[in-house]
Order: sequence, then structure tokens, then C-alpha cells
Amino acid sequence: MADDALIMGAVAYDPKVVTIWEGFRRWLDGRGLAFDFVLYSNYERQVTDLVDGRIHAAWNSPLAWVRAQRLALAAGREARALTMRDSDCDLSSVVVVRADSPIVDAGGLAGRTVATGAIDSPQATLIPLDHLRAAGVEPDRDVQVRRYDIGVGLHGDHIGGEREAARALIAGQVDAACMIDGNHLFFAQEGTLPAGSTRVIAQTGRYDHCNMTVMADGPAEPIRRFGELLLAMDYADAEVRPLLDLEGLKQWQPGRLEGYGLLEAAVDHTGFYNATGGITAVGYRP
Repeated sequence: MADDALIMGAVAYDPKVVTIWEGFRRWLDGRGLAFDFVLYSNYERQVTDLVDGRIHAAWNSPLAWVRAQRLALAAGREARALTMRDSDCDLSSVVVVRADSPIVDAGGLAGRTVATGAIDSPQATLIPLDHLRAAGVEPDRDVQVRRYDIGVGLHGDHIGGEREAARALIAGQVDAACMIDGNHLFFAQEGTLPAGSTRVIAQTGRYDHCNMTVMADGPAEPIRRFGELLLAMDYADAEVRPLLDLEGLKQWQPGRLEGYGLLEAAVDHTGFYNATGGITAVGYRP
């Protein structure tokens, strides 16, 4: 590793993370960028290391982006979203019930039990519960929340919590379950949710997911070149296409910030982080 290499952090939520970034490392090196990556067990440490300057870039979850932005501002610095995947844009979450349920809308959940993913899942906990709150159904007051805390610290990248919430719904243990719309389809394909067994009663607004976070005062030229090369990756390139498939995208695109408003609001309403990026969520231990 060159002393002047750009160092990126990635969270090891799955063994494929090593395959992905080792392949990207070789590809980037072949185009003149000295690059290496560090693996983390959770996003909170990764974000701290980014803001403290121990790494130059972080492949961040949306929740990690929110914290990075707040920590940076508290330190008088600025976090930037360098790039994101095409698949990170314009997503939504759904609240589903069994097909034979009498519940037809969010209001019908009053007095019922709703299952969610892990405490730190933006798509299966924070955003959909805030959607219910906005609809007048206050979590833990009007509706009982049953969380499935699998992969805590991975910010929902581990979908085990969502899958267990779906299983609890089908088993009749809960009245509704929260999940990202893509996983609602995926769980049907894999058989966790048998075809025709569920019905959507609420859908959140659109939001964005992961981004490659950097600091505005980081090493300018390596960061610029890193972003340039990511954007130049071509799905038609036989060398890089399998890696893009593993990472779940066809094209990198410039980072944008307008898709994080729903998560910002959910973080504030729940007190997950404070205004300076401190971890204030009750019971959260990454």
C-alpha cells in the first residue's frame, strides 16, 4: 500500500464486501489511483474515523451519512456525498398486513402490534415508524412496536431483522410489518411471504440510501480522482460488471442530498442522534 493511498472504509455486513472492494481496488490501481480499504464491524466507528481523519472516504449507510454530517458540522467541517449507486435513489418503505386482515390503513393499526427491523434500520424501522407517526399513530403509544434487532450496528444492511418481521407477520404473531419495498418483493420471491399473502396499507415517501462520504477538506486530488473513476465504471466492462452486480448497481452517479429529509426527520423525532452527532438512541449498542 502506498503511503499516499486513498483509504476508504466499508462495513463488513456480508463476506461479499471483501470480494467487492478487493476487486475495485485492483481496478482502481490499474487506472493509477493508489487505493486501499479498511473494514469495520459497525457504521458508528467508521463515521468517527472518517471525521477524525483516519480514513479519507466511507461507504456509508444513509443513517451513517446523517451522523457524519452532524459530527462534521460540530467540528467546523463539512461532509460531502461524493457518489452513490443508481439503486440508492428514490426508494420507499411499506407497512404490510396479511391479506385477510381487516386493517385497511395506518389508522387501523391503533391498539395493534407492528413488527420492524433492527433499531438502527432506516428502511425497516426509523422511516416507516415516522410515517405512522405523521399519520397520527404514535409508536409505543398507539401501536405496540416489536423490533427484531438482528445485525445491530449495520444500519439495516443486514436484512435479517426485516425477514424475521415478515415471518412474524405470516405466523400471526404481529398485525403488520415494516420493510423496504424491494424486500417486500424479494421476500415473496424467496417464499418468506407466500404469493398473495400480504397487502400494503401504507407507503412512505421517496428517500435515498447509501453514499460515498468524504470530507470537504480531505486530500483533494485523490478524492476527485476516486469520484471520477467510480463514475467512469462501465457495466459493459467484463472486469467490473460482476463487482457492480455484487454491489447492487449498474452505474455510479454523483451524490445528492435531497433524498435524506425523511430520515433526518425520523432521527430528530426519535432522538436517535443529537444535533452534534452524539448517539442518543435508548438501548442502541452497536
